[in-house]
Amino acid sequence: MLIALLIAAAALATAASSASALIVHVNSHKALSYEPLRGATRLSASPFATPRAKGKNLLYHGGPVMHANTNYALYWAPSGSQPYAAGFQSGVNKYLEDLGHDSGGNQNVDSVATQYSDSSGEVANYASHFGGALIDTEKYPVSGCVAAATCLTDAQIQAEITRYVKANNLPTGLAHEYFLLTPPGVESCFATGSSECSAGTATPAFCAYHGFIEASSIVYANDPYVLGNEACDTNEHPNGPSDSALLGGLSHEHNESTTDPQLNAWYGAEGKENGDKCRTFIESSEYGTPLGNAENGSRYNQLINGAHYWYQQEWSNQGSACLQRLTPPAPAITKLTPKKGPAAGGTSVTITGSGFSGATDVRFGAAPAAAFTVQSSTAIKATSPAGSIGVAEVSVVAPTGTSAPTKKDRFKYTKK
Repeated sequence: MLIALLIAAAALATAASSASALIVHVNSHKALSYEPLRGATRLSASPFATPRAKGKNLLYHGGPVMHANTNYALYWAPSGSQPYAAGFQSGVNKYLEDLGHDSGGNQNVDSVATQYSDSSGEVANYASHFGGALIDTEKYPVSGCVAAATCLTDAQIQAEITRYVKANNLPTGLAHEYFLLTPPGVESCFATGSSECSAGTATPAFCAYHGFIEASSIVYANDPYVLGNEACDTNEHPNGPSDSALLGGLSHEHNESTTDPQLNAWYGAEGKENGDKCRTFIESSEYGTPLGNAENGSRYNQLINGAHYWYQQEWSNQGSACLQRLTPPAPAITKLTPKKGPAAGGTSVTITGSGFSGATDVRFGAAPAAAFTVQSSTAIKATSPAGSIGVAEVSVVAPTGTSAPTKKDRFKYTKK
């Protein structure tokens, strides 16, 4: 979602319905990033946007990414709260467990984030873990906003997450994220008197949002209950009611937090983060091609730990498109060191290039290397086999394909 920033009530301007969120600040100057709902009004411009900026890819703004993420589902439901739908909590927990199970792979949309890195050299790796389900029974404070009977401001949400994390000695920092999932009837607004509020209020604008609590170093997301709310929930539920949380923003916020946890890393010139770019409300770009239908008839576009899921794609700077998953490129060779050796074989050759992870074969012409070791995604150490005097094309074979011939991959066999 775009980073939302509510400077003051007087600065709000109603605009036409838009498929994009905005980068704005709340009254406390706290930056937030929210997922817009269908038909939401928004600020007329984002203070993070660059007027008439060219290009549509995400740009790097100097901040950190999350190189790993342990995710916690925080259910804030005091005694007397309306119940979550049957299977809602267990379904959300299972999703976060499944996401962790497939970490490191490219089976789902979390793999798209791995193309983004920061100035420290950290990559937004697909390295997820489920920290567990947390139950918070603390009473809600007196409503800080008036858009619903129970209405929490972002300041109140920040305060409670901070209190709970501290009281339970839970970890903080850029390797952890807390997803606040409130029950039916609990709504939220960015600030007191704000017209930017959750989907179930009189002034709906967002489905969910993410932010960073600087004082306590907590990455968090606010995911209000949106089951059955057509502005956020498309009703594609291959796993049941818990899928409404994913459609309502949990996956969206998770991917944006990974690539922009402090709201100063990766977002476009117009203020959109990787999830916002694909929150188009056009099915082909927002969700991509369905992979099939689950047993209950719902479609799915993600297969995670063998389970079916349906939620939005994420933006890829590679190809400037919304993707369900990032397919690693085929191997490419850019250099051989040395470039020649005796026809008897036995020369140790360093192959430099890209896409070497998981390489299954190295060949000198038609002959397999006598031995090879994949040192990294960009380097392979291979031993030349015996060959005929002349030039042989060296190739690397990996699950993603075989390197294409170039002038850089030619190894010359000599008499000695």
